[in-house]
Amino acid sequence: MQKDDDSIAPASTEADFDSAMVAPPPRHGIFWRLRNYFLAGIVVAAPMGITLYVTWAFVSFVDRSIKPLIPDAYNPETYFRFSFPGLGLIIMLVLLTLLGALAANFFGQTLLDYGERLVARMPIMRGVYNATKQILETVTTPSGASFRQAALIEYPRKGLWTICFITGEAQGEVQARTADAVISVYVPTTPNPTSGFLLFVPRGDIITLDMSVEEAVKMVISMGLVVPKWTGK
Repeated sequence: MQKDDDSIAPASTEADFDSAMVAPPPRHGIFWRLRNYFLAGIVVAAPMGITLYVTWAFVSFVDRSIKPLIPDAYNPETYFRFSFPGLGLIIMLVLLTLLGALAANFFGQTLLDYGERLVARMPIMRGVYNATKQILETVTTPSGASFRQAALIEYPRKGLWTICFITGEAQGEVQARTADAVISVYVPTTPNPTSGFLLFVPRGDIITLDMSVEEAVKMVISMGLVVPKWTGK
């Protein structure tokens, strides 16, 4: 009897296992589906709503700052009974364009040089002005194209990898005092990529990525939740 029991037990166990493998997935009720639809709606609507809100808040802030400076004789809202949203933003863009055109000629360049020499005599304003100007020139000029390269480095120790942005080849004393050719990279923090660390990394320790800087920034801000697609080519 004991032998018969042993011969039957494995067959019963294997049958139970097979039936469990082919069992249909559990069905969820209507409330579970409605919950998923609601969460999906939030995922779709939240980015759009936040983007529209931030845009509208910025336009309203510029309008409140610029419109009071417009003389009534030149303000279109004086002759109409409705307001023009974005009027202050348009005026600011026009003024910035005219300022750039003025600074591009000899007369404007002379005034700009005089203003910079005046700011250079002010201890606090001098540092703020020079730092801001250098950052904007690096980002906006074509010479800063290498800043738009995302890469991987091992940081803060071997075996741990982090996303960084190549800013260019090291020069001057930094390069002269290193044995290998080093590259200056910017390591952003998450979820705020505007703060980070400047590192000088040997060229051979840098792995360039196919993803764009925008995709890399999204990955940093989302703390790795938003991963760009990669074909593997």
